[in-house]
Amino acid sequence: MAQEGWLDPILRWLRLRRVMPHIPVGATLLDVGCGRSAVFLKAIGPRIKQGVGVDFKVEASTVKNIQTLPLKLFDRLPFADASFDVVTLLAVLEHLENEQQILEEIYRVLKPNGQVVLTVPSVWSQPVLEFLAYRLKVIDAQEIRDHKRYYNRSKLQAALTANIPFQDFQHDYFQCWMNNFCTVTK
Repeated sequence: MAQEGWLDPILRWLRLRRVMPHIPVGATLLDVGCGRSAVFLKAIGPRIKQGVGVDFKVEASTVKNIQTLPLKLFDRLPFADASFDVVTLLAVLEHLENEQQILEEIYRVLKPNGQVVLTVPSVWSQPVLEFLAYRLKVIDAQEIRDHKRYYNRSKLQAALTANIPFQDFQHDYFQCWMNNFCTVTK
């Protein structure tokens, strides 16, 4: 099991703070890559109608309006078409081998006018993250080694809109340009 560094929870909290205002009250939400503890879902639980988290690290559970399902993200999500108002991917897309297949599945499970809210590391963060992980050992080195890609605005926009009909691409950088924040709409 990977060893979380002391800085990981702080970075996660900053991501959550950036994302929370974009989650509508009463939404049905799918958190793709929710992590072992489903921290985001637990934090957002009182605000949403229902939340489902999927991740290969999480144990199956249902507590109040939050359900977690162990799932490896290969190509097909086990949900009906148009099931969710919002899908979140928080520091997840950079880990996926099959980025386009999962984005197509997310499009499928989103309701019309549903929104994707995501964060991914920027191209400028790679040397910083590697230094923090490998030299200072303050973040999880295994998580950094697992990154398949880093994004700038144009790479992220291409991933989301070139082959999938997502619309209304909204983007900005946060955490001193180390992370991308993005929303798109079905």
